[in-house]
Amino acid sequence: MSDALVAKYGEARLPRYTSYPTAPAFSAAVGPEAYADGLARLGAADAVSLYLHIPFCRSMCWYCGCHTSVTRQDGPVADYLDVLSEEIELVSQAAGNDLPVRNIHFGGGTPTIMTPHAFAALMAKLRSAFRFEADCSVAVEIDPRTLSAAMIGALGDNGVDRASLGVQSFDPRVQHAINRIQTFDQTKAAVEGLRQNGTSSINFDLIYGLPLQTVRSCLETVRMAVELRPERVSVFGYAHIPSFKKHQRLIDETQLPDASQRNAQAEAIAEELVGAGYVRIGLDHFALPHDPLALALQGGTLRRNFQGYTTDDCETLIGLGASAIGKLPSGYVQNEVAPGRYAERVASGILPTAKGYMLSAEDRLRAKVIERLMCSFEADLAALSGEAGYDPAFLTRRNERLAQLLADGVVTLADGRLTVSQQARFMVRAVAAAFDAYLGAPGRTHSKAA
Repeated sequence: MSDALVAKYGEARLPRYTSYPTAPAFSAAVGPEAYADGLARLGAADAVSLYLHIPFCRSMCWYCGCHTSVTRQDGPVADYLDVLSEEIELVSQAAGNDLPVRNIHFGGGTPTIMTPHAFAALMAKLRSAFRFEADCSVAVEIDPRTLSAAMIGALGDNGVDRASLGVQSFDPRVQHAINRIQTFDQTKAAVEGLRQNGTSSINFDLIYGLPLQTVRSCLETVRMAVELRPERVSVFGYAHIPSFKKHQRLIDETQLPDASQRNAQAEAIAEELVGAGYVRIGLDHFALPHDPLALALQGGTLRRNFQGYTTDDCETLIGLGASAIGKLPSGYVQNEVAPGRYAERVASGILPTAKGYMLSAEDRLRAKVIERLMCSFEADLAALSGEAGYDPAFLTRRNERLAQLLADGVVTLADGRLTVSQQARFMVRAVAAAFDAYLGAPGRTHSKAA
């Protein structure tokens, strides 16, 4: 793929398409009443997933794009967990205590910032509020720098079987440039402790496109990471949006790689991981061949949600905590972002929903197309349109973005089936964007596509 096309599509700021429509389309017209109605409609036989957001860290990594804040004390975290427990009760009452739970994901921030006792208490609250399925999977995002032996024990005692560890880069120069100093030994100790306490699947998060990063330093990080043999590796491109995340202004923009360099880093990382025995999953995930994620890709059941590529087949995701996003069969809901406002709503006995989006038939069609493109790099546009009751040419007629992608050789279209060219797969977000009816609306801010 030419440098001109890399620059053309790689420089565009586009959604990651972990949902469709994406969060900028959400509206305050969807509030607590709509959410309560959606919860009440859930069937006791339909398993759901839970996402719990813990918006605190001990220090701020300058690249971070999450909703989080820094605290050196345990008090603010404990107060927040009290509110979170109250929200769990509100949701449980609205949905019914017999709601079956298949997957739980703790995200942040740094979920392991809470004390071991607090984590155990929170898990007990969830068990009392919902009905865990026998094989319920529990995943936690972890900062290895602050993970204690006591917390590792609490995770094991409470059924945590999946852990995602932030690594980003092992290059000391890059670590200093992003304010995240993390040694290989810290990461190794966390992995060994987690595995000894029952965690069967470990994911590493790596990032390319960081300041001072080179292809050589990316490859060295990968080689060190695979020594620990994580079951999965997620590789993300750094999204530099200092107007949205003010702490990113501390990063020296002159040290950031350009689109061509970012693409070279991403492809070098991918090649190294595949050479180490990992299967490439979609745009930015990798897994060992026996991992359920690789098996889902092979079986055509791979999905995509707010955590990225997943085997989670639940149609409902209940988001808990400040800024958490949930998905119901009817659409999306998002909690108040500011922890203070979130706490006020919960204290008033009101579901803290700030905004959301109710899906139309066309939205559902476009969501299916985008998910298939992101997961499989192809989509049968004619078949999906027909199944949804639309003309087979509905999605392609007068689609200028698609026409340009076809002309540039990024995709091919034959018998209604759209396929992303092998050498252009890193541009799949640009392809998905061709079916985004809301792209370009005022106020939308996204990361670069490559």
